Amino acid sequence: MAGTIVAGNHTRDEVLDSLNAIPEVAVSTSGGDRLRTRMMHFAADEEFNIYLSSMRGDPKLLQLAHNPSISLLVLDRRTEQNGWREIEITGRATIIGDGPERDLALELTSGPSPIVSHLKENNQTDVLDFIKVTPMELKMRVFGEIVQGMPPTVIEFEEHSAAAGDLEEAKKQVGAWREAVRTLSLLASVVPVVLGVTIAWHDTSALAWLPAILTLIAAVAIQAGTNVFNDYFDHRAGNDPANRDFVRPFSGGSRVIQLGLMTPVSMLVLGTALTGLAVAIGIGLAITGLPWVLAFGAAGLVSGIFYTGKPFSWASRGMGEVLVALNYGVLMTIGAYYVQTGTVTSGAVLASLPVALLIALVLYINEFPDYAADARTGKRTLVVRLGRERAAKLYPVLALTPFIAAGALVAAGIAPVMSLAALAGLPLLLNASRVVLKHHSESFDLAPANALTAIAHLATGLLFALGFAWQELGRDGMPLSIALGVAGVGYIVYMYWSVERQRRIAEGVKTVMR
Repeated sequence: MAGTIVAGNHTRDEVLDSLNAIPEVAVSTSGGDRLRTRMMHFAADEEFNIYLSSMRGDPKLLQLAHNPSISLLVLDRRTEQNGWREIEITGRATIIGDGPERDLALELTSGPSPIVSHLKENNQTDVLDFIKVTPMELKMRVFGEIVQGMPPTVIEFEEHSAAAGDLEEAKKQVGAWREAVRTLSLLASVVPVVLGVTIAWHDTSALAWLPAILTLIAAVAIQAGTNVFNDYFDHRAGNDPANRDFVRPFSGGSRVIQLGLMTPVSMLVLGTALTGLAVAIGIGLAITGLPWVLAFGAAGLVSGIFYTGKPFSWASRGMGEVLVALNYGVLMTIGAYYVQTGTVTSGAVLASLPVALLIALVLYINEFPDYAADARTGKRTLVVRLGRERAAKLYPVLALTPFIAAGALVAAGIAPVMSLAALAGLPLLLNASRVVLKHHSESFDLAPANALTAIAHLATGLLFALGFAWQELGRDGMPLSIALGVAGVGYIVYMYWSVERQRRIAEGVKTVMR
């Protein structure tokens, strides 16, 4: 049996009685010099392991993955005041993976938690993560005994006190880096590079794989470094600490500084290392006879680093959408094209416009949840300047522009007819428009629009690029072309259904909590 009573007059069964009778617990986690405390539903097993549940993506899960130390406090007030029991548990938290232990956690927590119970009844528990708290020490204090000077009942769990190994610490650090660079957002640099390479392939019937891969790595490194620097400057300006309405992972930054996963100094080091990698690749390509790569890279670095940083603070001047469109639309597309061909054509510039308009729309919709914090801290984004209601009315207009541009490019003969496959992404943005118009001032309910816009950028951009690759794949590659097209449309259908399911789940949870 786990745990040894080392002090006090109460039994294990008395402690378990209180843990099984009280459904809520105060949960304290730490990150750096910051503490977070939340009330959560919980359940305990016979070995005093505590099970908690949380929606996937919750910031507390990031904190626990980086620093698993946790403190819990249960107050049993079922008797008169002298008999009240206060139970303090300190331990280590782990996120439970799939398997029998997850099934056990689901079964135990569905009793005290109405949300878990609702999701279990509707077979929607895949949106949950479960946390197991392994105790290291438990103390139970009885109010009447405290005033009499009697010691608390203490149970120690020496078998659970092993320190984390070097490998585990390394995994935590890598996890913090992954959060800091915002891995999901890095697709914003993948799409224009793929487009630029496929346009070059279409124009020259030649494809240089190594330069293409190096270009992709440099583009992703620039964006990752920019993300890190922007979080640092937002922290220094007070934007991220003031933001309470952000919707992960679409807005509000990575939050790694606020959660204590990384220090501001370590963010500067990481950002410098990432941009250094991009610079090194750029110099290497320039030495091989592509000197203008350095100009493309310098423009991207300056506009990216000073997107929120002083003295320019482009986002605060309402120029965020323009710069994002230029950097992650035009600049990266023609940069990838230049690396492949050694030149830049007007056709490549024009063909980059649909992707440029799409990524600008992604930034635009992500400014809605940040509206209040941006307005308070003087970050004059386009949504702040317009106000959320007027900005919401502009969203459907902006959402149509990438598809109008794609159609015009095909009509003008700049893009091949097969690039019209990009129109398959239109339903995503039409649905997002409906959500924006209805929930523009409700960050939680707006989240499906953020997701749909990001998915539309990825799917529409890649389908547009596929149109340029279609002809070069040739007759022998036709089955592959068709397969890629079907996969792209299938991805859109699946993600549309997935976002709608998440929206219905969120509405169900809100109904339960009313």
